[in-house]
Amino acid sequence: MAVYTKHPVAAPPVAPAREATGHLLVRAYSVLTMFGVFAHTAVYNLLGVTGAAVVLGVLTLGVLAIWVTAIAQERPTRFPWRRLPWAAMTYVALALLSVLWSRWPGATMLTWVLLATVTVNALFVATMLTWQEIARALSSTMKVVLGLSLAIELWVALIVRHPVLPNFVDVPEGKIDPHLYWVRGNLFEDGRIQGIVGNAHTLAILCLFALIVFGVLYAAGVRRRGALIVWALVAVVLLFKAASATVYLSALVVAAVLAAALIMRGTTTPAQRRTVYLVFGAVAAAGILTALLLRDRLLALLGKGSDLTGRLEIWDAVWQRAIQRPFAGNGFSSPWVPWDPAFDGWIVDHGLSVFHAHNMWLDAFLQLGTIGVVVLAVAWLALTWRAWFFAVDRPRWDLDDRRPYSPLALLPLLLVAVLLVEGLAESAPLMLWGWMLLVLLSFKIKAVPLIGVGVGERTPLITHGPRARRVP
Repeated sequence: MAVYTKHPVAAPPVAPAREATGHLLVRAYSVLTMFGVFAHTAVYNLLGVTGAAVVLGVLTLGVLAIWVTAIAQERPTRFPWRRLPWAAMTYVALALLSVLWSRWPGATMLTWVLLATVTVNALFVATMLTWQEIARALSSTMKVVLGLSLAIELWVALIVRHPVLPNFVDVPEGKIDPHLYWVRGNLFEDGRIQGIVGNAHTLAILCLFALIVFGVLYAAGVRRRGALIVWALVAVVLLFKAASATVYLSALVVAAVLAAALIMRGTTTPAQRRTVYLVFGAVAAAGILTALLLRDRLLALLGKGSDLTGRLEIWDAVWQRAIQRPFAGNGFSSPWVPWDPAFDGWIVDHGLSVFHAHNMWLDAFLQLGTIGVVVLAVAWLALTWRAWFFAVDRPRWDLDDRRPYSPLALLPLLLVAVLLVEGLAESAPLMLWGWMLLVLLSFKIKAVPLIGVGVGERTPLITHGPRARRVP
């Protein structure tokens, strides 16, 4: 309870720094920027290429303004340059450098600006929010995506009663390919739904992200857990209707990784950990071997053909172009710019020019060659390594080794598991929300390796008169 005094020396009472109005606005703006990245395709389908670029540009300018203002006014601490995710930053620099030898320099510069914009937004969220606030911001973002997806599907199914094209263009006469629609209106019928993001697979992966975030927050004992259960049910329904085989596989991997992390948390000695690692390795090897031997049956069970829904043809075409420049690649472009002559009509699926390789490693090899693949592998290996021990090591910063584990520490590991599986069949981890999560999680784990401890996890400043000073 606040205590007030009229003593002339005492400073007037102020709100805690983390609950001050300015910080609440920063948290709200972080949700807005994350929505702009996670639901970028929704903005694109609503406003077109130019409109989507303007929205993302304005959001990024706002991020830079908030960042500069916070540093100038408060100066809470020196920016942790050494904690930056340098492997990911090297990939960004290499992407820019590739314009010197790119076969599509215009596409390289255009998509590099997008990559740099997402990187800046990710660094902003990582430096301005605590771990709990990041989880809550992700939760709020996913709720907005789920809510708008359900709303637009209901609107199309019950009111419009016919599919909707991007930018609300009038549907032409005759039959057109269903892949051209923004929303098909299949919520109460057979067929997949796309939600506000306009893509069934993207909607499914965001639903899986939502379930992970909601589950972690529920386990952490946040307020209004009943609302989390309701949102989780919405996510399950939309995930089922989106019907993505890759996401179903990702969910199984997430369950396995979660079980492994919880088992590892139960170990108390190094010998127990070695035993668990050996068991995990044997189970993983057996699972991979079984998947290879029963490949056709598993694909049929997931509703996929032996060609992985045309992916083998895409991979072959990309490989043939990639090996022409195997060392430094053909030039960065994530996504492929469909109107660039190098990509327009190169690989066509359902009448549309394909805009990525459907495999992030092959895509990186095409664009930045062996160098890019190595740098990308280092970035993901570093994040996976840190995320694993962030999740399974007991929080400790002194002699006390009995502190309880935090459910929030599982969040990076589970998100990384999804992204690594996603990268085998899609190139999403190289762009937009995939890249944002890579940079955000890498930077945050390096800068704040313990939940609730370190700069950015506690109030680093107190206000005393007109100036600020550090908490001793």
